[in-house]
Amino acid sequence: MTSVSLPIPTVGVPLPGRGCDCSSCAFYAGPDGRGGPATVEPLCTGQNSDCRFCGCSAAEADAPANACVTRKCPIRCGSRTGIAGWMADVGGTLTFDDITVDSTLPDGLPAFIPMTDGSAVTKLDASLNWPAYGVGLRRVFSPDTHTLYKRFTEQTARQALALGDHQKAVLVGYGEDPLVEAFWTRRGRDRLVERIAEQEWDLVLSCNYSIYGDWPRTEHLLNMRRSLLLAQEFAEAGVNVVPNVYWFRLEDLQRYLTWIEDTQPAGIAINVQTVRDNADWDSWERPGLHFLAENLPADMPVILTGLSRANRIAEIAQIFGPRLTLISQNPHQYALHGAVMTANGREDVHARAEDAFAATVQYMASLLPRR
Repeated sequence: MTSVSLPIPTVGVPLPGRGCDCSSCAFYAGPDGRGGPATVEPLCTGQNSDCRFCGCSAAEADAPANACVTRKCPIRCGSRTGIAGWMADVGGTLTFDDITVDSTLPDGLPAFIPMTDGSAVTKLDASLNWPAYGVGLRRVFSPDTHTLYKRFTEQTARQALALGDHQKAVLVGYGEDPLVEAFWTRRGRDRLVERIAEQEWDLVLSCNYSIYGDWPRTEHLLNMRRSLLLAQEFAEAGVNVVPNVYWFRLEDLQRYLTWIEDTQPAGIAINVQTVRDNADWDSWERPGLHFLAENLPADMPVILTGLSRANRIAEIAQIFGPRLTLISQNPHQYALHGAVMTANGREDVHARAEDAFAATVQYMASLLPRR
């Protein structure tokens, strides 16, 4: 009798291998890209060598099924009893094949967009008349109550910011993990996407869900898909939205490029606010940005949030050219302390907030190619 290897049974959706066991994982690409004995979707080349959860005793393949319950672990991995629910929550797949983000970019976006605290920009904008202003998600969706602030639900975004008809309001949908997780969890019950659409933002940068190097690949794959799914939901609600792209490996970037080629989104957004030390910048973010600059369609707009060092801005502006839009909260943060950004870095000049703000906005804009 000939023995036949069968896939490990699932509960209606493919599941990652328990204990990060590649041989039992539905997403293992294998050494040749053709998968392993249990592969359903070959998306992952294997464990993270520096994952601090792969050695967790509760994640071992022979651990009891409820081993993680008492640990209150925040990580989504194949050993957690909730993994089937998390897979179902993202549509039962980790591919991007069924996702499209049908949207457009508004005309007239400047190369540099300063972020503010969500209040009226009348004073800060007095001498600038700047074409667009950004607001972070935590200024619109409360990190404490996980509800939308009334000042953005009782009027349009442009009215809340006191913008002129020619000025654009941009919602930068980034935030700390608890905030974006709460937004994901409550978005359906509280109609968060639809209610943000009613605020008439000119552009929304969709949330990005974190990818940490010491997390399991299951968490990475779930979060990359969630980021794109949320962008699709905004687009379906009639919002001008740009999906966020976040990666950890070359294979992640290659998957994004295939998806971009197939679906042609209006642009992509990249959040680099958390990449502060040089080691992460040089080993991860910088190579990824160069790869994207070389391989994206030549006319694909790229919106970066959080780039604040003049040397980094100059380098990224050079590789992306005039298709780059930079969003930063530096002008506002510095202005709160009467400081300005210059070629020599931050200078505490004790200026009026509005003067310091205008000076930093104009300086940062000068670092970017003209359109």
